[in-house]
Amino acid sequence: MIKLNILEGMMSLLRSVEMDKLSIIIPVYFNEMNLYDLYSDLELKVLNKLDNYEVIFVDDGSQDKSYEIIKELVQKNNHIRSIKLSRNFGSHAAILAGLNICTGNCAVMKTADLQEPSEIILEMYNEWKTGKKVVLAIRSDREDNLIQKMFSNLYYFIIKKFVLKNMPVGGFDCFLIDRKVIEVLRDMNERNTSIMGQILWSGFNTGEIYYKRLKRKNGKSRWTLRKKIKLVIDSILSFTYLPVRVMSVIGVLFFIISIIWMLMIIYNKIVGGISLEGWTTLMAFNLFSSGTILVSIGIVGEYLWRNFDASRNRPVYIIEESDE
Repeated sequence: MIKLNILEGMMSLLRSVEMDKLSIIIPVYFNEMNLYDLYSDLELKVLNKLDNYEVIFVDDGSQDKSYEIIKELVQKNNHIRSIKLSRNFGSHAAILAGLNICTGNCAVMKTADLQEPSEIILEMYNEWKTGKKVVLAIRSDREDNLIQKMFSNLYYFIIKKFVLKNMPVGGFDCFLIDRKVIEVLRDMNERNTSIMGQILWSGFNTGEIYYKRLKRKNGKSRWTLRKKIKLVIDSILSFTYLPVRVMSVIGVLFFIISIIWMLMIIYNKIVGGISLEGWTTLMAFNLFSSGTILVSIGIVGEYLWRNFDASRNRPVYIIEESDE
């Protein structure tokens, strides 16, 4: 009986350790100058304080020595895993690649440029242990230049105002998500979207920590203006039908205005205010047809949005907890 109790206790302890496994996913793109320092920083401030973890480096098609350095790190630590993508697919695709192979009961995303303090990983991990399914690392301040700050603040303002109301005011790049959230993201399997938007859209119980984003020390950012604009477009088109609805409203308003204007032109023709033959008919036809075309485009847009929404793999609902 005593041996059985000891065995059950050991099994319970093993399950507890496994439940606490943390996956750290790091997308890498032209970061050869940062990887050694990144690993040293992680080892000192995070890894030495964890019992059960894995670090997954995802090389997103770097053309420098990033992957060679990652392979060196794999030889140093058997908790490190590596993925090399065939080309640059973007950071969100790289994160998803890491999530698809991670084995932890929660996973944290950490950038490779050392602009986020490594300590926030443990802060998010401890917040997750309190029962949060999602933990966001929100920037309370940042040491970037004025233009970068303005673009970032504008982006997050637009997203919070028109797309996702639960977007934090300061925005976030790093996050921790529970295994259940990981499975939801896997099931979505969407292209041209924002993984941050997907996390917020899922609506799980969310915690927040705050940090100051540091100035980049080595190398230069590959987060180009083209990529930023694409993120804005993907975020808007993936999580709101606002552009389609705006076009529909404009079409209806223009149609109403065209009818009113057409009636005014016909009235002026009757009272003799217009002497040019054929002008009234031509203007009335143009106004009516233009209004009809815009309304028709709006209606087609509504159908296209619904078709697009139905073609995605997002679940109709998500169960966070259940008694069953």
